[in-house]
Amino acid sequence: MTSFTPKDLTTGKLHGYLLSAVAPRPIAFASTIDNEGRPNLSPFSFFNVFSANPPILIFSPARRVRDNTIKHTLENSENTKEVVINVVNYNIVQQMSLTSTEYGKGVNEFEKAGLTMLKSDLVKPFRVAESPVQLECRVNEVVKLGNEGGAGNLVICEVVKLHISDDVLLEDGTIDQYKMDLVSRAGGSYYSRARSGFFEIPKPTATLGIGVDAISDEIKNSKILTGNDLGALGNVENLPSKEEIRAFVNKHNIEKTLNLNEKHEKAKHYISYGDVKSAWSILLS
Repeated sequence: MTSFTPKDLTTGKLHGYLLSAVAPRPIAFASTIDNEGRPNLSPFSFFNVFSANPPILIFSPARRVRDNTIKHTLENSENTKEVVINVVNYNIVQQMSLTSTEYGKGVNEFEKAGLTMLKSDLVKPFRVAESPVQLECRVNEVVKLGNEGGAGNLVICEVVKLHISDDVLLEDGTIDQYKMDLVSRAGGSYYSRARSGFFEIPKPTATLGIGVDAISDEIKNSKILTGNDLGALGNVENLPSKEEIRAFVNKHNIEKTLNLNEKHEKAKHYISYGDVKSAWSILLS
């Protein structure tokens, strides 16, 4: 393993390592206006949600590494104390990327990217009509993390109104993550399309899992099952009963002559499909 101390790296090199290592990151498509009322639109991947009560989002327009200048979004956020955070899905990812071009002050990136300006209800910056979720925010505070190139500026925003497209809402009022089709940012020129990589893991708080420590050494020391597999096996509340195991074996014609590795291979297959109960039935058969 190669190790580094941050002060021994150039800012650009460190910046690249951090962005590649801490990924994927959600994208804040931030809409602001300047003191003269001119719109500005730019994406930032130093971004996340940090509180629901009050509803707080934070994004960070960092000082430019090459010349230590600040971005128009930061300047506007400090001056007007308002911003709209629009989420970015796959349908607008190319247009979003185009807005990251460093156009001159006063240039309208909505127009440059062919995106539609939608009037907000409670703040002055416009919303991106094509975005499936738009969050009108007031800027509570801007925390400067440094004065050199690459230093972040935490724009702490409080959501005062949110708009969600009916196209991504389910009947119960929740958001359909697949229909949202969000994209996220990684290092270099890489992005990730969320719905191509979504998978579910039952929350440990939903049930009291038996834990990996309750699994036999024969299974824990498997050369086939990984730590992830063991975690899935440990996240069950109860093991299948003898009757359930017998019924599973008969239904699937499981051979009684399977050796240990063959059992573990079959169990791993079921775990990969999220069927942990069947995996346990194989292992305990």
